[in-house]
Amino acid sequence: MPTAYVLINCDLGSEDDIIRELKKLPEAVEVSGVYGVYDIIAKIRSDTMDKLRETITWHVRKVNKVRSTLTMIVIEGQGEKGTKAGA
Repeated sequence: MPTAYVLINCDLGSEDDIIRELKKLPEAVEVSGVYGVYDIIAKIRSDTMDKLRETITWHVRKVNKVRSTLTMIVIEGQGEKGTKAGA
C-alpha cells in the first residue's frame, strides 16, 4: 500500500490546529508534532500512488498555515519484516 511520510513546517503557534485538521483525513495514519527543523510529521497511506499524491498535494499542503512540506515516499517491500538485508 503506497505510504509517505510528510514533514511539515507551519506558522508559529498553529501546530495544534494543523494536527487536528490532518487527523480528519482518512489517509492520515499518524500525525504528531516533532522537535527540530520541522514542526509536524504525518504518515499518509492510500490505496494507489495517484490517490497518495492527490492527498498530499490537494489536502495536506493546502491546510491553512502550512508553510512548506518535505515528502518521503516509502519504497514498498524494502525493510519489511521477513526480508533480509542484502538478499
